[in-house]
Order: sequence, then structure tokens, then C-alpha cells
Amino acid sequence: MGADKRAFSFLDLSFCDPVFIDWIKPEKKETLQHYALRLKAQITTPHPVIVGLSFGGMLAAEMALADPTVKAILVSSNKTTTAFPRILKTGKYLPLYKLIPASLLKKGVFIRRLFFSPRGSRQKEVFTAILRDSDFHFTKWAIEAILHWKNKTIPGNVIHIHGTADRLLPFRKVKADYAVKGGTHLMIMNNPDVISSLLKKVI
Repeated sequence: MGADKRAFSFLDLSFCDPVFIDWIKPEKKETLQHYALRLKAQITTPHPVIVGLSFGGMLAAEMALADPTVKAILVSSNKTTTAFPRILKTGKYLPLYKLIPASLLKKGVFIRRLFFSPRGSRQKEVFTAILRDSDFHFTKWAIEAILHWKNKTIPGNVIHIHGTADRLLPFRKVKADYAVKGGTHLMIMNNPDVISSLLKKVI
């Protein structure tokens, strides 16, 4: 949530001309769906291919629902609310995330070890820098938007790539089109060759 183009820096995207979309400030109590449509206003290309990572994938799914000309590719993400694990669903009714101090999130050690598993010094450096530079208020809004997301429709114009070892969004629940064996939630960094090859194939 709040990751920027640095998360894609491990990939070989030489086969295309990627345009990275910047986050915009969310409105007060804005829904995930509404934010996705405001974000899509930045995309003026006809029939765009939109790649969304994690939270960005959920936004891409909403864009695909609203516009059948969109081709959305989700990486380490989720198409509907029904695929969330129970532990995340409880956050809607027991919002402990509101009590987490910014300093703890930005240090990121416990988050990194529990859910993301970056490997090697460069991955850890990039991941920690993204956490450090993230907007804490945006992150808390994004958590709340996800927990109150209501979509239960799987768009037909979505392709889903997911890792079998994802601890945050378990593979068994997401019904992915392409499985990356041993891929974690951070497989875009852990398995860049595999993800690059899949993206080239589906794009």
C-alpha cells in the first residue's frame, strides 16, 4: 500500500514502454472503488493494459469492472473481497491497525519478516526505502478502504498472477490464472525473471 515504481525496478520491462501512475491524495472516507476511478482518470491511452501490484491490483480490478476496454493484470493481489483470509476480514470489526504508530510501520522489520520476505541486501534496501518514504496517512486510509471493499464480481478482463507461498493473500483463496511456485507476496522482487516472462506473455 503506497509502493511506487521502485517495486518494479527488478523486472525486465524492455519489451514494452511502461508508464507509472502516481498516487493521488484520497478524499475523506473515500471508498476503494471511487479512488480507483479517480486514479484511472490519469490513464488516457485507449484500451490500456494496467498492471497492479497488491493494493494496486485491487484498484486495477475496479478499473476493469468499470471499463471493459481495460486489460488488467494483477500481481500478488486480489480480485474480490471474498478471497481475503479470515484474519484480514476481522480487521473490519476490530480495527487494531488504527493503533499502530507510524514509527513502527516505517521501521518495517516485523512486517517484512512476517508477510513479504525480501531476499538479499538490494531487495531489503528497496523495500525498506519504500516503507520509509510512504505516506502514513495514505497507508491507514488504504487499509480501511480494503477492509470495507465490497466487490464480489470477478471481471472477465482481468489476468491474475499469484505466488503459491504468499502469506498475506494465500494462494488457495485467490483463484489465480498463473501460479508462481514458491512465490511470496514480494515475488515481483524475489522472482523477477519469472514475473517478467509472464508479463511479456500476457501483455
